Amino acid sequence: MQVQKSFKGQSPYGKLYLVATPIGNMDDMSIRMVNTLKEVDFIAAEDTRNTGLLLKHFGITTKQISFHEHNAKEKIPDLIRLLKSGQNIAQVSDAGLPSISDPGHDLVKAAIDEEIAVVTVPGPSAGISALIASGLAPQPHIFYGFLPRKAGQQKEFFSNKKAYPETQIFYESPHRVKATLENMFSIYGDRSVVLVRELTKIYEEYQRGLISEVLESISENPLKGECLLIVEGASEEALDLSEADLLAEIEQLVAAGTKKNQAIKDVAKKYGWNKSELYACYHEKVSE
Repeated sequence: MQVQKSFKGQSPYGKLYLVATPIGNMDDMSIRMVNTLKEVDFIAAEDTRNTGLLLKHFGITTKQISFHEHNAKEKIPDLIRLLKSGQNIAQVSDAGLPSISDPGHDLVKAAIDEEIAVVTVPGPSAGISALIASGLAPQPHIFYGFLPRKAGQQKEFFSNKKAYPETQIFYESPHRVKATLENMFSIYGDRSVVLVRELTKIYEEYQRGLISEVLESISENPLKGECLLIVEGASEEALDLSEADLLAEIEQLVAAGTKKNQAIKDVAKKYGWNKSELYACYHEKVSE
């Protein structure tokens, strides 16, 4: 067991500060974030050019060290040596909280193994910021970050997560959102989804609706800028229903006067099923 006293301890080592940075709006930079970056001995930056613009904006002159996924293996021992010599280091990503979608986690583990204090300087987080304004249930939620790029891998991923009740958070490139939503629709059915674009920037936008509705919207208006997808989790009601239950409900609607195709569409929407799959199941049953 290890106990870390971040500010009351007498360790001869320096501290590793994980410092959040703005995800678009420079005004989101806190006083503590600025002061920490000014006071540390070095800043380990994912992209020194991007971080350089941030430092210039706030008049910060601290020396940067390039630290990203391609050089992390060779850089971590050097950073640990600096920390053990008593130097303080701030690690930052290009935007938001470090150590999530960058190599910061490996540095954190290495520091903890050496009993070096790891201190969070909290601030902007794209995933959580989008979640709380999405209108979908904020808890429980589960954050996945970036999805696999290949269609087959995505569908396998969604198949494994289809029954999860948590609201799901994904990062995605604007060029891949449409294909990702199509793959998601084929597995999840027509669930509620929120597409968030350009968070905290002048063109910030939330598209809220069913997956099919958002797909129709972005087919007509191609996306630009950084995107997130917030997706409704599986409902207990839908998970408890069998295919036979759904077909029985369709039959009840048809018997009550609803047109067959509309009944299938309504039931698919109600329980988050893929309309085409339910349509095929219904006709297979009718033809038996």
